[in-house]
Formats: sequence, structure tokens, C-alpha cells
Amino acid sequence: MDYVTLRQIIEDIDLDIIYASSDIDNIKIYSSEINRPGLQIVGYFEKFVPERIQILGSAEWHYYEELPDTLRYDSLDKLFAYPIPALIISRDLPIFPETIELAKKHNKTILRSQESTSKVINKLISYIDLQLAPETRVHGVLVEVYGVGVLITGKSGVGKSETALDLVIRGHRLISDDTVIIKKVEDRLMGKSPKLTRHFMEIRGLGILDIERLYGVGSVKNDEFIELVIELEIWDESKEYDRIGLDESFKEILGIEVSTATVPVRPGRNVAMIIEVAVRNYRQKRLGYNAAFELNERIKNHIKSKEDKAKGR
Repeated sequence: MDYVTLRQIIEDIDLDIIYASSDIDNIKIYSSEINRPGLQIVGYFEKFVPERIQILGSAEWHYYEELPDTLRYDSLDKLFAYPIPALIISRDLPIFPETIELAKKHNKTILRSQESTSKVINKLISYIDLQLAPETRVHGVLVEVYGVGVLITGKSGVGKSETALDLVIRGHRLISDDTVIIKKVEDRLMGKSPKLTRHFMEIRGLGILDIERLYGVGSVKNDEFIELVIELEIWDESKEYDRIGLDESFKEILGIEVSTATVPVRPGRNVAMIIEVAVRNYRQKRLGYNAAFELNERIKNHIKSKEDKAKGR
């Protein structure tokens, strides 16, 4: 997404609207850069970037409080004359009468937060960065297994949702069914569900299930970083599947390579259990232990030992 609307920010960051401009629903934010107008308060606008959201913290507020009414009015009048998207006042500080008056005059939005200035800035930057991050949508199911985000993909009807439901019953958590929204956050992939279908799952023969209502709040999660992709496919007798695991496979999503495993599906195979084992094995590899390499070294050492005995060493 190229922008995030001011209305989205207000709702998701939980900001109080003190005064709403007539165009509040049309204001778009294109950058996560936030500005505390310290220099602008004293009249220096040379390097001012008005496109940023402006925040008045405790220091700025107390400076304004000590100014005579006329100087405070003039300072705010100059600030509001620029096309700023909104002014946020932190720490639930009182609103100066001049602020409301000038907001109406210049048609500017005034917001307020109960949190400290640094917390508000951090929340705004994190939220806007996430919203502006490169995005794609994938047909699949996203679950959290042992703290690892697992994206389950495969053709329609292969059993992705049924496998995810089995994992939920085993105590893991559902993030999204059917459609997964993936965002690139720095060098990681964050997956989440569309708001409309969040925590719902479709099971053929049963219909739509509300997983949160059925299994409790501990069975669902809003988002998770994707670390492992499991591709399900119907068992193909003519295909040779990896039986050792020496060669790792990766899938590229938004320019980032994610560890991938292909799991063939056929009647009687417990796919949910296999995914649990795949996650445990992935975590071991991440900690530096690879069972396939370990067995390979044992075999090579065993062969070398037999060769040494044959040579009489």
C-alpha cells in the first residue's frame, strides 16, 4: 500500500479526536516520519516538512503555557497555516483555546493521546511502517506452531484447513484461513488475516467455523512472522520425495527466501503431526543441529573406520 489514511491511524492507534477537519477521511499519510515542532514553535520553518504528522509533547506544551496569549496564538497560527495532516497532543494534556480556534480557522485535525510522547511516536512509526510495507496475498493457511509461523499451501481440496484445524485441536493457533496477507517488514515476512474473515475457517462438509468461539482466545492470533512454508500435495507414486533432508528448499516471497518442505498427503497419514515434527526439526536446524547431516557424518565415519580396518591400520 502506498499510503495509510488518517482515519485508519486514529482508529487503530486509539487516538481521541478533539477537532476533526472537514477532509479528515481524505487525508493520506505516505511516510512514517513524525515531527515534534520544537523549532517551528519559535518561528524557524526553513527545514520544516509539513507532510508529517505533528506531535506536541510535554516540553512543547509547557513552553506554550508560559507564552503570553498573543504569542501563543501567533505561533500556532503559523504552524496551522502549513498543510499538516494532523496535530497530536500527548499525555492527555489540556487543549489551549487558541488550538481549537485556529484548527477551525485552518481546517486542521487535532488529536490527543493519553500515552507519553515517545510511546505515541513509536506506535505511529511501527503502525505506519507496517501499513506501507510491500504486500502480497497468498492462498493458504497460516498457523503458529511452537511459536513458529507456518504457512500451509497447496491446491484447493488438498486438506489445508483440515490440517490447520487438527493443529488448533493440538493446542496451536490459527492466524488465517484461505487467504493470508503477507507484508515485508524489514527483512522478515509478517502474515495476517483479512479483517472480514479473521478467526473464521471453512471446513468442507461443516461450513464456516468460528475458531475463537469454539476453542477460546488462546487458539487464535492476529498476526505472526512466517518462518516455514509447508506445501501439501496429493501423493504421487511416480514422484521421488526427499527421504533424507540434506538438501534444503526455499520459497521466495516478496524477495525473501523462506525454508520450505513438501509434504505428500494420502489417507492414513497424520499431516498435522508431520508439521509439528517439521517445526521441531526447523528449530533444531536454527540452533545449529541438523539430524540429516549428523547421520551422514556417522555413516561416513563408519565407512572410513571399516576401510581403515581393512587396510590393517
